[in-house]
Amino acid sequence: MADLSNLAGLVSEPSGEIDSSANNRSLRLAEKERRKGEADPFGLAAKYLSRVEAGTVVRGNDELERNMVRVETVALSKGLPPEVITVLLDLALSLNAGTANCTRVLKFLIPATVVPQEAVVKGVSWLCVGKMPMNAQVLFVRWVLTVFDLIDCKDNLRSIYGFIFSFVTEENLCPFICHLLYLLTMREHGELLNKWLNFFGRQPFLTQLLALYKVYRPDLVTLSLPSRVRTGFKNHNSTWKVALSAVQRKNKGAVLVDQSLSLDVKEKPSTRKRVRCHLCNTVKSFTEHSLNSNKKVFRLQELRSFKELLENIHNIELPAQMGSLLGSALALHYLDCVQDESASLRLNFWLGHSLQEEFLLCPVDGSSDNTSEACRFLSTILFSQQFLQEGFSSTESFLYKFLSVWDGCLLRPQILDLLSDIPLMPSFYMHKLLFEPLKQLYFTSTVFFKCSLIECLNSMLVKWLTWHSVSALEGGLDISLNSNSTMTMTLSGFMDSVMELVRFVGLLASEGLRLENCHVLLLNQTLAFYETVCDMFLKYSLPLIIMPPAGVFYPALFATDSVSVDRLGYIMYRYRKNLTLAKKQEQQREQTFHISRNTYKEFNRNLQAMVNSMWNSWWSIPGSDIEIDKDLIALSKVAEPWCRFDLIHHPALFSYAIEFHRSCWPEKKNVDLGSIKIGKYWNWYMEFLFNQGFDGLNNFIRTNTGHSSGLSSQDDRQPMT
Repeated sequence: MADLSNLAGLVSEPSGEIDSSANNRSLRLAEKERRKGEADPFGLAAKYLSRVEAGTVVRGNDELERNMVRVETVALSKGLPPEVITVLLDLALSLNAGTANCTRVLKFLIPATVVPQEAVVKGVSWLCVGKMPMNAQVLFVRWVLTVFDLIDCKDNLRSIYGFIFSFVTEENLCPFICHLLYLLTMREHGELLNKWLNFFGRQPFLTQLLALYKVYRPDLVTLSLPSRVRTGFKNHNSTWKVALSAVQRKNKGAVLVDQSLSLDVKEKPSTRKRVRCHLCNTVKSFTEHSLNSNKKVFRLQELRSFKELLENIHNIELPAQMGSLLGSALALHYLDCVQDESASLRLNFWLGHSLQEEFLLCPVDGSSDNTSEACRFLSTILFSQQFLQEGFSSTESFLYKFLSVWDGCLLRPQILDLLSDIPLMPSFYMHKLLFEPLKQLYFTSTVFFKCSLIECLNSMLVKWLTWHSVSALEGGLDISLNSNSTMTMTLSGFMDSVMELVRFVGLLASEGLRLENCHVLLLNQTLAFYETVCDMFLKYSLPLIIMPPAGVFYPALFATDSVSVDRLGYIMYRYRKNLTLAKKQEQQREQTFHISRNTYKEFNRNLQAMVNSMWNSWWSIPGSDIEIDKDLIALSKVAEPWCRFDLIHHPALFSYAIEFHRSCWPEKKNVDLGSIKIGKYWNWYMEFLFNQGFDGLNNFIRTNTGHSSGLSSQDDRQPMT
């Protein structure tokens, strides 16, 4: 026993030392935690807020307020990580920190990267509890709409689609719930429409949702809806937009940089904005569709070739984020082959909302990052439209609004390229939507903008004429305005629209040339436009011929550069060909529409002026557009003024005449250009001139003067009547 007691004594002696050591360790850990808290006050604040329970005193709670301010400061400057988003959303919607703090937390809930899906699902469950006041419920749904593109996955959200749909009955929530349902709706959800089909009548937000439902379940939606449903969902993210954009600019390049796709993507943006980030086809955009169904689903990100697309084309599910389809050749092939009306509707909605949000409600501020990102965004839209060979209706609607606030400089190439893709429209819409804003920009901008705009309108005209020629080949008089629209236009209506466009460009060109002193670039862009116009009958089968106005014809005739004169010769040559064929068909009664006699008169007047000035050395014709008083000519003291614009003395061809004279008479010191017209030298000069590449003048002279008559028939030299 003594031994045991001694042993016990031996054992009990160091117990004090052990207690002391344990106490010291606890102090060290506490000190470490304190220092860690000082180094990471945000982490401590988030941890504190996660422990706030129901019934916590809010009024006068300095500790709660202090931690709330810390989190709010970080949220507005750097954004919140996903785990903190989950904690704060639960704190706000549970009302553990009171109603006032609920709305406060929702307003600074800015994600730094992504939003966990489970946090949103739990938030919907708090809606079902019914504790929150209506303004807090509305604010929560608006927040979900704002961060919808940042939600990491949406499978579970779709699994509670029915619960979300039940809130349609809440009058205040209905517009926002309809918007959320529109983003979540898949074909499987059409069955839910039966009960609430006519609940709210014709409100725009419900009409937008009904249009999508009608695509999926036309048997359930019996209401007649317009072919083009205007955007019914307003922008609801103004509360968070500025802060969210600022946070994402700071975090650029740090978000989802490890995610990539195998689809054909031209380039990857360096920043991640809420709307534009999905143009680089993030993986999550394509993988969030696995609904609880037995149907085999083939994900778009698994596509490697066009062959795989064809083999699985009936098993492909569209992504929730339709913007992820843009820029991917295989995804666009799918849209083009399947012709799914729901896909077109959803893509146009996403695109319209994105364009309005990024360029109308939140204009680009001019910084290099924002401008380059906006340029990539619009370039991707252009690539998609060119791939599909058709413009998006939402892009068209955006342009009509954007033109009224555009300065003509911001993203000019992309905006003008989009403008050239605008489909055919009735003439009575063109003046208000297109011509008025473009006219204001044209007359207040530089000559280079004027050239760009004329080029854009030329491209637009070519596309309109191409659509007509395809419709004419298919044997139909009615022209479809868009493959996704039931709207059509008669041939007469089409001709009215084309006529208005050509006359509008003629007005712009005439005034522009006067203001810019017949700038050579502007003149050549204008002549390029009329190269399209002069061939509308022969090349595009459109029985419409419109002559250029005097403000375009005479500056080109008396231009100082040879290229413009040669192009005018080509244009007049093609006008003659078109008018000759039109007259022949009229005589044979092969066409319903007839060319106006005034058109023939205008052509003959221009033809007479051009032949007399360049060939006959008689440019001032009494009664013509270019008649000049003889006394005024005498004051100019120009020798032999009547021959100043012939093929030898014309300012555009004078240097060629000098070169020819020197080659023929190298020994002569005095240049006598009149000797070129004598005998064989004239034919040699004409051959020399046409060998310089003036094919337009060559065809014009041979067709209208009889020079080298063996190459043209006598009938071709008769004037048009």
